[in-house]
Amino acid sequence: MHRHSYKGRKFGRETDQRLALKRGLMCSLVKYQSITTTLARAKEIRRDLEKLVTKARKGGLHNRRIIIARLNDLESANLLFDVIAPQIKRDSGYLRIERAGFRKGDNAEMGTISFVDEIDLEVKPEEKPKKETKVAKAEKSEPKKEDK
Repeated sequence: MHRHSYKGRKFGRETDQRLALKRGLMCSLVKYQSITTTLARAKEIRRDLEKLVTKARKGGLHNRRIIIARLNDLESANLLFDVIAPQIKRDSGYLRIERAGFRKGDNAEMGTISFVDEIDLEVKPEEKPKKETKVAKAEKSEPKKEDK
C-alpha cells in the first residue's frame, strides 16, 4: 500500500494530541516571533500558520473567528489579527525556517522558525472611538434644570 495523497505528518501521536501540539507551537510563535523546534514540526506549522496570517491580513469578523478557533487562544489570535498582520508587507511567504543543528539527546534535526518581516509588538492597535448613546449626548448638551 502506498502513502499517496496523505497530507501532513503524524509525529507518532493521535489526532487530538497532534492538533494540540500544533496549536501550542503556533501560539508560541505568534507570542514570541521566533521558536526553535524540530525541523519537521517547523515545516508542519508553517503550512497552517501561513494560511492564518493570510486570513488575518484580509480582516473581517468571520476570519477573526476562524483564527480564534484554530489557535484556541484569544490572546494570540488578537495579537496576530491586530498587531502582526498590519505590519506584514508581503503577499505570501511570511515565515522562514533556518536549520539550527542537531539536538544533543536524540540527534534530531532542529530548526528555528520566525517571521520574515520585522514585527514590533509594542505597536498598539488603533482603537475605534466608541459611539455615544442618545442618553450620553443629552447629558452633555443640556444640564438638568432644577424646579424651584
